[in-house]
Amino acid sequence: MGNQVEENLKIVKQQMERACQTSGRKIEDVKLLLATKTVPIEKLQMAIQAGETLFGENKAQELRDKFPLMQQYNQVEWHFIGHLQTNKVKDVVKYVTLIHSVDRLKLGQALHHQLVKENKTMDILLQINTSYEESKFGASPETALELVEQLSQFETLNVKGLMTIGKLNATNDETRHCFRLLKSIQTQIREKKFPLVEMNILSMGMSGDFKVAIEEGATIIRVGTSVFGQRYLPDSYYWNETAPQDD
Repeated sequence: MGNQVEENLKIVKQQMERACQTSGRKIEDVKLLLATKTVPIEKLQMAIQAGETLFGENKAQELRDKFPLMQQYNQVEWHFIGHLQTNKVKDVVKYVTLIHSVDRLKLGQALHHQLVKENKTMDILLQINTSYEESKFGASPETALELVEQLSQFETLNVKGLMTIGKLNATNDETRHCFRLLKSIQTQIREKKFPLVEMNILSMGMSGDFKVAIEEGATIIRVGTSVFGQRYLPDSYYWNETAPQDD
C-alpha cells in the first residue's frame, strides 16, 4: 500500500479547489491545517513527505509529546485548536504560532502574564459558539465585540480573526448558518476599527463541512479524519466539553 495519507490529501485538495471555484475564491486564500489529535507520528511524517507543514493540536499534553518528535522538520508550524485551560497556557505558548481557541477574558489574562514573562507575543483567534450548543466552548456571538475590545488591551496578544466549530451532526444549511454568522461578526468587528486588531483569519470547517466553510469565507480549514482516517478515540473525547472548567 502506498502513502494513503498522500492519496487522501489529493482528494481533500481537489474538494478544496472545487469549493473555491464554486464561490469564486482563489485556492491560495485557504490554508489547510491538519488536525493531529491522536494521530501517530508516522502518519504526520507521511503528510510532511507530501508537502504539508501546518498542524493543529487539541490537547496540551499531545502537543508537548509530539513537538520534539517533529522538530527535525524545520518548516513545520503548530497551531493550538482545542479548549485551552489557564493552567496549560505555559505548555502551549512555547510551541505554537497561533491559538485558535481564546474564548474568555480570564484566558487572555493568563496568556498575557505568561507572554510577558517570556518577553514574546502571540497571535490569537477568538472562538465563537455560533451554534449556541451548550456542549461547546466559545464566546457567545453577542459578547464577541466586548471580548475583542478587552483582549485588544493586552499588548502581548495579536487578535488576528475568529474561529468556530460548525453545528455537529447538522445539515449543510444549519452549518452554513454558523459560518455566515461568524463572517457577519468579523464584519461588525472590522467596522469598530479596534486598534491593533486584525480580522483577516476565519478558522472554520472540519472534515465533514469544510467545503461549505470555504464557500462561506474560511481562510483556514481544520481537517483530520479525511486525511488521517478515523481516530482512535470517540468525538466525545474532544467535543464533550461539559466537564467542569478550570476557571
